[in-house]
Amino acid sequence: MLKLYDLAGAENDRRFSPYCWRIKMALAHKGLEVETIPWRFTDKDVIAFSKQGRVPVLVDGDQWVNDSWAIADYLEATYPETPSLFGGPSGRALSRFHANWVDAVMSPFLFKMVVVDIFRHVDPKDRDYFRKSREERFGKPLEDVVVDRDKDVVAFREALAPLRLTLRAQPFLGGERPLYADYVVLGGFQWCRCISDFKLLEPNDPIYAWRQRMLELFGGLAGKAKGYPV
Repeated sequence: MLKLYDLAGAENDRRFSPYCWRIKMALAHKGLEVETIPWRFTDKDVIAFSKQGRVPVLVDGDQWVNDSWAIADYLEATYPETPSLFGGPSGRALSRFHANWVDAVMSPFLFKMVVVDIFRHVDPKDRDYFRKSREERFGKPLEDVVVDRDKDVVAFREALAPLRLTLRAQPFLGGERPLYADYVVLGGFQWCRCISDFKLLEPNDPIYAWRQRMLELFGGLAGKAKGYPV
């Protein structure tokens, strides 16, 4: 069975990495069974074999792959008999755009709004590391980062306009069925749902309806994960 090192909070079953969620949804899409192994920020030695210190890390027999994009590529190439994550080379190219858009536009908004909530849920052994590293990144205390999040969420919703317009016209970014681009975007929303009760979307937003469809996929894989109501 495949094994996936998967970021966990203080509770083993609170799994909140957006990049790990991309891969868990991708594995479900392909119908591949996986054992997820809880991993914490300071468990660098546990994945030292991958010669880097971040998850996801996928282990497949005597092979390992790190980085969500590289893992998606690996799954597509190694298991071609299973449903395609990309729907072909053109879909792969468009999925790369979606991944870059999420990393450059969506994730910075999300991180700024929920960073304190993440801190509250990380394992106690990770808290000093998390606070120090993230406060160095922001240049101020975590509590100060989120002080304007009620205003930030308005700007966040406006930034989602291209996504909203797309989902008014079709049920998934992949068209009639979800593809890896959908899992990339869901990863960001699932990151927040697992650690924060802060409301990111209005119920009448087409993105909200899309997110609900995504949470129900694969027997409710994402929707049944430990988190907060959306």
